[in-house]
Amino acid sequence: MVLLTLIALVVIGLLAGFLSGVLGVGGGVVMVPLMVLLLGFSQHQAQGTSLAVLAVPVTLAAAYNYYQDGSLNWKYALVMASMFVIGGYLGSKLAISLDEKLLRRIFGVVLVLLGFRMIFSK
Repeated sequence: MVLLTLIALVVIGLLAGFLSGVLGVGGGVVMVPLMVLLLGFSQHQAQGTSLAVLAVPVTLAAAYNYYQDGSLNWKYALVMASMFVIGGYLGSKLAISLDEKLLRRIFGVVLVLLGFRMIFSK
């Protein structure tokens, strides 16, 4: 592994972890675009790598802080997590069958639409 690549991976990981703790985002919103832009990953590679990073132990410490604050609903989280497994499996099957350029455009449009929705909602 080249030193510059290692530095980029460290920066991406720290930034994604920090933003995950602060805003609850990290994988798709931070890591995927940075892996594509900084590391030259394909959209498929970035999405697959992001999913591999986001295994439960990675987010456990941050979730625990929210739990201690009383800001975590375990029942809701468990239902969503179980459905996330199913949705993630089905979504990944679809994503790997799509052309990378189309997938990247879909990804970008979803980010923009969600961003506008959050900015302009009451």
